[in-house]
Amino acid sequence: MGDRRSQIIKALIDAQNTPVSGEELGLKLGISRTMVWKYIKSLKADGYDIESAPKRGYVLKSLPQLLYPEEIQLGLKTTLLGKKIHYFEEVISTNSVAKEIAASEKEGTLVISEVQKGGRGRMGREWVSPHGGIWMSVILKPRIPFRHASRLTLVAGLAVANVIREMGLDARIKWPNDVRINGKKVCGILTEAKAEVDRVDYVVLGIGINVNMDLKEIPESFRTGSTTLKVELGKHIRRASFLQDFLFELEQQYINFTTQPFSNILDEWLTLSDTIGRDVKVTTPSRIIEGRAVGVTPDGGLIIRKTDGTKEEVIAGRCIYARP
Repeated sequence: MGDRRSQIIKALIDAQNTPVSGEELGLKLGISRTMVWKYIKSLKADGYDIESAPKRGYVLKSLPQLLYPEEIQLGLKTTLLGKKIHYFEEVISTNSVAKEIAASEKEGTLVISEVQKGGRGRMGREWVSPHGGIWMSVILKPRIPFRHASRLTLVAGLAVANVIREMGLDARIKWPNDVRINGKKVCGILTEAKAEVDRVDYVVLGIGINVNMDLKEIPESFRTGSTTLKVELGKHIRRASFLQDFLFELEQQYINFTTQPFSNILDEWLTLSDTIGRDVKVTTPSRIIEGRAVGVTPDGGLIIRKTDGTKEEVIAGRCIYARP
């Protein structure tokens, strides 16, 4: 059904406000006019503003502001990511859904939800996910050892930062998994992997981006350190277009990841990092390490030079800057 819905939407968009008859749509899709009418009725129920002109046909007046698969796939330039999309109005967490289906799904499948009720950040922290953001998980199946799975957090961060920078905003990456604009968080990434005998079965890349929310929609406890693309640009963003651009950029970075030395990606990541050179405090489940962030390991761990001059590598943890 999805394919025919997409074909009807495309035909109406291509007509550019010229009525398209049910008969014409039926011939194009190889279905009856009654079936066309049923598809039109279903699209209207989903928020597509379609005008029916007697004896003339259907005119698409406006698209819904939702991340329906048809909206994303229409004009999507990827060859792998987003060919299949599971869409939800509300879930506990897109990563939880993606992990349940990852084993049986093809690489590149997406899980997208308009709202997450129990979104999670690293180390189990809450991630607030109201209407207006992009809350998604990507299922990837790279042939890599388990210890390299954390590299994909850096790959995703680089893709998010690049696509935001294309909009004219100075996006920077805070190790390990945040993208920030003017020192405020606009995106968080949560990478989860399943492996057998050190070989990755799948990686679920959870990405949350604050797009069209106003700051008042973010709970007070998170508000001071957060921002949204709408706040930074001063205008509403068409989420489907933004997501198409992001998926294309992520796919390019993923191709680089699977075909080139990781040092190439790491060098680019380092140019956009706002962590290197700062005094930091990194909290892990077992301890706290303080010092100056001086580099990143080939597996994406942070290298910290402590006050006694010794260096320590931290694979994962919560990073706080001594000065904002």
